[in-house]
Parts: sequence; structure tokens; C-alpha cells
Amino acid sequence: MEQQEQMIYVGVDLHKQHHTAVIIDCWNRKLGEIQFDNKPTAFPKLLKEVKKYLKKGMTVVYGLEDVGGYGRALAVYLNENGCWVKEVNPVLANARRKSHVTVQKSDSWDAECVARVLRDELDRLPDAKPMDLYWAISQLVTQRKWLVKNQTGLNQKLHQQLSYHYPSYKKFFSQIDGKTALAFWKKYPSPSHLEGVTEDALSQFLKKLSNYSLSSRKAVEILTLVQQDGDTSRDFQEKRDFIVQSLIRNIRFNQIELERIEREIKELMKGLGFQLETMTGIDVVTAAELVAEIGDIYRFATPDKLARFAGIAPIFAGSGGKGRNYKSKQGNRVLHEIIKSLAIRQIAVTRGKREPRNPYFYSYYEQKLAAGKTKQQAIVCIMRKLVNVLHYLMRTKAAYVIPPVPEKEAG
Repeated sequence: MEQQEQMIYVGVDLHKQHHTAVIIDCWNRKLGEIQFDNKPTAFPKLLKEVKKYLKKGMTVVYGLEDVGGYGRALAVYLNENGCWVKEVNPVLANARRKSHVTVQKSDSWDAECVARVLRDELDRLPDAKPMDLYWAISQLVTQRKWLVKNQTGLNQKLHQQLSYHYPSYKKFFSQIDGKTALAFWKKYPSPSHLEGVTEDALSQFLKKLSNYSLSSRKAVEILTLVQQDGDTSRDFQEKRDFIVQSLIRNIRFNQIELERIEREIKELMKGLGFQLETMTGIDVVTAAELVAEIGDIYRFATPDKLARFAGIAPIFAGSGGKGRNYKSKQGNRVLHEIIKSLAIRQIAVTRGKREPRNPYFYSYYEQKLAAGKTKQQAIVCIMRKLVNVLHYLMRTKAAYVIPPVPEKEAG
């Protein structure tokens, strides 16, 4: 434990182009301030400025709000130079800024608020140790999310355009963005392109694309539906056809990019040695999303700390000797939603036999309902239990094994 009198605190307000750092002592006295560019060649200026206020036997600690975005390069540099770096939650710094009678906003004051939080909450703040592997996984996961969102938008636009050309288009294929469907829309963006096409020619086209999984009946069905829909041709039809074909090109490009990104994610995940995919409901993408949000699991000494980080642990609120636990709305909400989705998958049942995919968690869910919990409360209980499982699997790199369910509970 460091003596406060022997400490100086450096709060850094981070920005895309430049950073502002404020240096304070243990009595919250401002010692100095420096603004420097957000590039590695400018970072030594910060160390040089801080060194002016260091006396023999003194220790300096740096506080950064964002060690995964604009502040990542600085955090890496400070760590590589043996500096003590802490990650300061922006919520804490913002609360400190608003706690004053006169609320002001500037880079200098924001940096000083970070330094003051650093001084008061030092023991409770996590060390900032950005690692390239986790950062790369996080970047790939973010890029994949963007592509998925973009793909959803493109599919919606394709639905819209097809509804103008083929009113019964939904009956053509089970998926409008499947391999066979996309090839069909590209070649026949509107019914006018089907004029003169025989049932046999269309049947051969569909069979070849679908590896002969579609029969001649599908060709007859499509041509019949087109005839029943009537003439949908309008002026400038060729321009509208171009829109459909353009959307298909973009959808295909996105599909290829998604496959490439998932291969890259899979390759990086192999380097970590986790076996998270052995658990019900976790594929390589979900595993990567968990790793991207959690980072180095050794940051969390216990499952309780990981639960608080994910906003799953309840918060006690009381006064006058009375109080109760409330659902937390704090913590990492992205991680919270990932674990919530995973919890719902644990209690899912198979389509055919209606058997639970994870009998242990399904039984646990029913126990909570029988004890008077609501469905949402029971899911939160599963989420908390899942945190224990994930913490163990990531620390030990073990494979998940579904615990046995006692026979009296299995029925």
C-alpha cells in the first residue's frame, strides 16, 4: 500500500487528435497541466512533464478513461515504459464533475476530475493492461456486427424491391438471400426477364444452383405464381431491375466478408485455448463476443467481480434500517445482453422431441419458477449462475460438461 503523501496523480482527458493531462497531489492541489498529440512520438512529452513534479521516493499513477479506443495507444506506451496505469470509468469522472455547485466543462477540468477520482478510488480501480490479442478480437467482432447490421438493411431493401416486381415473391424460396434465390433474382430481376423461359429451362437452372435439391415442381410453381400476379412492368423498368441486381451484388459481397471475418475470429480464438463452444448455445462468434467484452479473465479474481462488471449482481438500496435488493442497470450492458441471450438458450427445447437443450439449467429454471420467481427473475438467476460457469471455463480452459440432474428433478 502506497503512502498518499508519496503519490502524485495524473488524469488524462482523451480525444481523437490530442489528449490533456492534469497532475495533482494527495491534497487535490493542481501541480501542472499539459496537452499533447495522440501519437506515439508525442507521448514522451507527458513523461517529461510529470518528471518535473516527482521527488525522491514518490510514485506516480496515471488514470485513463478509455483504454480501448482513443486512449489505447497511450495506455500501451505507458505500460511498456513501466508506468502504473489505472482505468477510470467515465461515469465516475462525470459524476465528480457534476457534484460541484457550478458545473463546468473543459478538457482541463475533465482531466482534473479523472485525477481526483484516481486519487479517491485508487484501490478500487482496475489496472489498465490492454493486450493486442483481445483488442484484435474486439475489433473483428465490432466489424462483424456492422456487417450484420448492414446485411439486415440490404435484405429489407431487397424485400421492398421484390414486392414491386413479384407480389408473390415470398412463396418462391424459403430464404430470399439464399444462394439459389440470389442467383434467380440476379438473372430474373423482374418478370419481363422470364418471358419465353420454358419450365424445363428454368427447372435445369434451379436444379444446378441448388445441387439438385429443387425439383421441376418448383419451376412450375414460380411460373404459375408469376402468371397469377399479372403484369408488374412499369416505365424505366430497366432502372428498377438495376436496383435489384445492385442489392444482390452488395448482399453477396457482405456474405463473403462475413465468412472471411469469422475465419479470422476463429483463428484468433484458437490462440486463447478456450473451449467455450462446448457449452450449449455458444458458437465461435458468441465466444468471441464474450472475450471481446471481458478481455483478460484474470482481471476478475472472483465470479462476483465479473458479475458486477456485467451488471448482473443486485444492488442494495436502503435507509433507516430498511432496504432491499434491486436489479442493476449499471455495468457493461453489451456483456449483460450477451449473457442474457445465452441464458435464454439454456432453457430452450428441441423442435422435434421437445427435450431441453441443457437439462441442468432447464431444471434450475423450473425450480426458480416453483419457488415463486417470475420468468424474468428466473432468467436473471440463470445469468448469475452462468457467470460462475464462464469464469471457471475461461480461467481453466476446460470443456463444459452438463451437470447431471437428479432423477426426481429430471421428470
